[in-house]
Amino acid sequence: MKPAELDLNLLTVFEAIAEARGVTRAADRLGLSKAAMSRALGRLRAAVGDPVLVRSGNEWALTERARGLVEQVGSLAREARQVLSAPESFRPATSEREFRVHATDHVVSLIGAALCKRVADEAPRASVRFLPILPDDVPALSDGVDLAIGVFPRLPADFRTQVLFEDRFACVARADHPSVRGRLTLERYLQLQHVLIAPRGRPGGVVDDALAERGLTRHVTRYLPYYLAALELIAKADCVLTMSERLARQHATRFGLQVVKPPLALPSYKIVQVWHPRLGRDRAHAWFRQLVAAAASGLSAPPPRRRPAAG
Repeated sequence: MKPAELDLNLLTVFEAIAEARGVTRAADRLGLSKAAMSRALGRLRAAVGDPVLVRSGNEWALTERARGLVEQVGSLAREARQVLSAPESFRPATSEREFRVHATDHVVSLIGAALCKRVADEAPRASVRFLPILPDDVPALSDGVDLAIGVFPRLPADFRTQVLFEDRFACVARADHPSVRGRLTLERYLQLQHVLIAPRGRPGGVVDDALAERGLTRHVTRYLPYYLAALELIAKADCVLTMSERLARQHATRFGLQVVKPPLALPSYKIVQVWHPRLGRDRAHAWFRQLVAAAASGLSAPPPRRRPAAG
């Protein structure tokens, strides 16, 4: 039988006939008319190449071929019902699921600890695996990754997203930087050497686009894929770094840094969590997404800013 001709309903028909040992009783079990059951038996006979049910005096009896199929067909029918039935309720307390998340160390540093605590409190046997963000996370989300968290300007229309928090850019330098004393002019900004964080390995970005609109460029001398490594480098160099204000303020004391407003207008940006539509009805996944959102909601609002220094 060709795959296109396969009728899985015949598993249920065979199961009913094997248990009822008669067309009429099998029809009653399935809620079918006797005529419909007879037609179904005809299709079953054609599928297995065997009469399946034969007369034995005044009773019906299974053929030897059918007897040999009873256990196998019963197992297949049970598996089919299990596959097609509604999923069991998700129980966090006993779940051992691993949730795979693509994110930058920016995101993990801001909400990772709060998220992992919430997971540990509700699902102590579950695990979270953070993985690096990719140049293109779409294939990974389509094949096994639960979430990607970050900035995603271009996604397939059917992908699901949720805004977690908003961030904005700040300039960071070591606290005793001789050219940055609580403020930066555009002229001074362009004279300095810059560190660029490129999590996806691409050059350029929002800052360079904003400068290009004015016909300006900056001198980038260090490229790093990680935010925290960039902060540690800045703490020991005379460079300047333009990056997430939230993260910079969180680690300013730790690394001995000053955080100032950029001397040019830069748009704020939204950090979102993204998932594939195949996970839309996954109860465990919905639970995990809620924990991610709850962890992000605990972030404090960034402080108000003064007007940028004149260039």
